[in-house]
Amino acid sequence: MPKRGSSPDAARRNFLKGAGLIGAAAAVAPPVANALPAAPPTQLKAAVPGPRQIAAETMPPGSDPVNQTTSGGDFMTDVLNSLGIEYLAINCASSYRGLHEGILNHGNNKPEIITCVHEDIAVHMGQGYAKIAGTPIAMACHGTVGLQHATMAIYNAWCDRVPVIVIGGNIMEADKRMPGADWVHSGVDIGALVRDFTKWDDQPASLQHFAESAVRAYKIATTPPMGPVFLALDAELQENPIPDGEILHIPKLAPVMPPQGDAGAIAATAKMLVEAQNPVIICDRMARTPAGMANLVELAETLQCGLIDNVGRMNFPSRHPLNQSFRRGIISQADVILAIEMNDLWGAVTAFSDRIVRRSRPLTKPSAKIVTLGVRDLYLKSNYQDFGRFQDIDLDIAGDGEASLPALTEAVKRQIDAGRKSAFEARGKKLAALHLAMVEESKSDATIGWDASPITTARMCAEVYAQIKDEDWSLVGTSIRLTWPHRLWDFKKPHQWNGFSGGAGVGYTLPASLGAALANKKHGRFTLAFGGDGDFMFSPGTLWTAAHHRIPMLYIVQNNRAYHQEYMYLVAMAARHGRGVDRADIGTTLTDPNIDFATLARGMGVYGEGPIVDPKDLAGALARAVAVVKRGEPAVVDVVTDPR
Repeated sequence: MPKRGSSPDAARRNFLKGAGLIGAAAAVAPPVANALPAAPPTQLKAAVPGPRQIAAETMPPGSDPVNQTTSGGDFMTDVLNSLGIEYLAINCASSYRGLHEGILNHGNNKPEIITCVHEDIAVHMGQGYAKIAGTPIAMACHGTVGLQHATMAIYNAWCDRVPVIVIGGNIMEADKRMPGADWVHSGVDIGALVRDFTKWDDQPASLQHFAESAVRAYKIATTPPMGPVFLALDAELQENPIPDGEILHIPKLAPVMPPQGDAGAIAATAKMLVEAQNPVIICDRMARTPAGMANLVELAETLQCGLIDNVGRMNFPSRHPLNQSFRRGIISQADVILAIEMNDLWGAVTAFSDRIVRRSRPLTKPSAKIVTLGVRDLYLKSNYQDFGRFQDIDLDIAGDGEASLPALTEAVKRQIDAGRKSAFEARGKKLAALHLAMVEESKSDATIGWDASPITTARMCAEVYAQIKDEDWSLVGTSIRLTWPHRLWDFKKPHQWNGFSGGAGVGYTLPASLGAALANKKHGRFTLAFGGDGDFMFSPGTLWTAAHHRIPMLYIVQNNRAYHQEYMYLVAMAARHGRGVDRADIGTTLTDPNIDFATLARGMGVYGEGPIVDPKDLAGALARAVAVVKRGEPAVVDVVTDPR
């Protein structure tokens, strides 16, 4: 292992000072041997099938109608388009061929079909898309088996409270199923598979039923607390002619206005915050729209209080002087805590350790008052307990956090007199000085091991920021526990961050980042993400979709050649039992052979660089990849890093 310096030298400090982090990267190095663009596929001429084979595979039997001019799939297409759904991500399947064909020929490919090679990719793309665009897309999967593939992504979207419209083909009537596959791919109630982690589901029995259920599903999915919904579509309903089409009606979509907190409770909260000596705001999945961050900034500045952002969404600017996210010790000094749209409040105000013995202790003072504002508890399920441990609180306000902030801010302003305003300003100056010290400490910490190989995660993040800081960038994913971007980068726009996976399900980052990139594409934003090597391997086929649909995105693989968190847990467990740790690599590392992610990328038509081992090669590799993305293509850079 290379020796790591403990004190930063001038070159490292100069790098970190230049770019607003931080500074310009090293000059672009000439291309290296392992930095190759995607090779064009070899063109092979396929054998042309004969007319009998074509007829046998595509033409209906003579007894079937061949002049059918409408289908249920056509009407379903009209319904989806009435909802403004722009994309349908699919892994094609016979159980929804009626809808698929209707979209292509009746809808003229509207919604636009996004071809995915796995259902998990399709749902995760929907999750990432919705968090950037603010609106859901739909995905379609094949009966029982396709839905089983999609379940991990649906669960992530459920825990993340993100709307995705999931559609599953099915053949409801047993006498309509062909022998073999139709029986193992159909079910009486396929929605039962995901009912514990979807917000709502239905299996329409008529086209009118479908129209009403689709509009209802959209409203339910997009009403806070948001979540995925599921519709099972009967194949016969999709494929057969439309009976009595003149009486069919597509209901009007009237979006639900998010509920605000009770006025009396808002006033009481304002009084507590104004009278507090050390109020603290904690938030997680608060911002639903670009207005969310602006509203939260106004409240914090009105109070001049410290704010801790759990970054479940882009809630608060990272360089704002009141941002104390990496000074969580202020929780122990708080006399009033306002928790907004928190996913796990107990975890935020508690110190917990599972080393040797699982133990916990509260971080708050016994006298501290806790107020919660949010819709988290308005819709819970019992089996999958993603809601966290029960936390004692003093006032619980049921209301959408973002929608309630303007009223709370106005209530606070009404109670501030000249004396309090002066005290607030003094408090704000102290917090600003502490924030600045925190930023400088992060810069200094980032220089430790600057020239080491494997490359430090801090240098990787610093080098990336130096390349993209002047772009209209959007970071839409990070590796597990990779906090350097939020410590070093200047996050200040609503689209510059979109949160985490929700359910911590491995395989989220690559496809969800691509979904976010799809949403950013129309705005011309520069999309990038960091992803772990283990996470990448769950859904590498995402890269083919990126290349096929020409979705620009820079994807940096944090390649530590291990499931390192699990490696650490195994080491801790061996130590707990007083045993050797020399076997902890078995089942936890991704070596022998090492995975070449750049080659994987090139094999699916995506520009690939790496593996980058020497930190001096990193700036040049990133610069070349950035140029590829700026011309409208996806690119992957494989960076061999230290574990964290």
